[in-house]
Amino acid sequence: MEPFRYLRPGKPALFKDQYVTKVNETIKAFEKGMKGQTGIIGLPFSKSSISPSQAAEAPVRIRSCLGAYSTYSGERKTDFKDHSIIDFGDVLTHPIEVGETLERLYISVKQMLEVKACDRYILLGGDHGVSFPSIRAFQENFGTIGVIQFDAHHDVRNLEDGGRTNGTPFRSLIEDRVIKGHHLVQIGIRDFSNAYQYHEYSKEKGIKVYTMGDVEQEGILPIIMKEVSRLSQKTDHIYLSLDMDAVDQAFAPGCPAIGPGGLSSRELLTAISAASKHEKVKALDIVEIDPSKDFRDITSRLAAHAMMRFMYR
Repeated sequence: MEPFRYLRPGKPALFKDQYVTKVNETIKAFEKGMKGQTGIIGLPFSKSSISPSQAAEAPVRIRSCLGAYSTYSGERKTDFKDHSIIDFGDVLTHPIEVGETLERLYISVKQMLEVKACDRYILLGGDHGVSFPSIRAFQENFGTIGVIQFDAHHDVRNLEDGGRTNGTPFRSLIEDRVIKGHHLVQIGIRDFSNAYQYHEYSKEKGIKVYTMGDVEQEGILPIIMKEVSRLSQKTDHIYLSLDMDAVDQAFAPGCPAIGPGGLSSRELLTAISAASKHEKVKALDIVEIDPSKDFRDITSRLAAHAMMRFMYR
């Protein structure tokens, strides 16, 4: 029997340009003994969100959006097709128990780090509550951690009103002594989006806060360069935490808590690029994308682009 001329059983019928390598083509599933440059793990949990959210669906969607981009950077005049990416898969979360899920996330990130397969890591949430167990695991593996948080909100809500939620990760990290307040930098804090008490808490704990007004006056690049330099002198490693609602709703409509007056997509990508060039920057988490609220994957595509800016230094 002659082979099919145009059918490809078990494979998608997609056009393939022989000269183009897409980012998703460079990803391999983790196997014992593998070594790579960037590791990816999915933290698909959004049951701790105080806003209705299907952010648990984001890791799969963001990965799929990597297929929209090639590995060649015209700006850097470099093809990153040989940059090795290892995918550790998604954490199996508990169907109802928040505490149990946070523990599973912590264990999974810790186990990923313990095999020492990669130089850097990208963690795909999920709501911002996943950053608490993730940063805890990084601190236990890498020592003192500095955090640069891109966010419209402080995320230092009290724990009495609702327990650990996507509004409490950085209060939890500080009060559990995982990180120190002056080792946390918050960029993009938006006007009329936080409470006075949380502004005062941030100030009391020594958190370095840059509002959108500060970004407008000082510029995103000088802020990033200054804070990466400062944190690198005080901490062993630096962790970037990207809450996509830091970005203006025009560029990131698929967030549960969208709002006007945020970062532009260009400002965000510039910031990620600048920060990732420092050798102490070891991780990037991307949280608060709800694909059900997105339009033509605008937000997930921006997240995929942020991943590339982080990986391809």
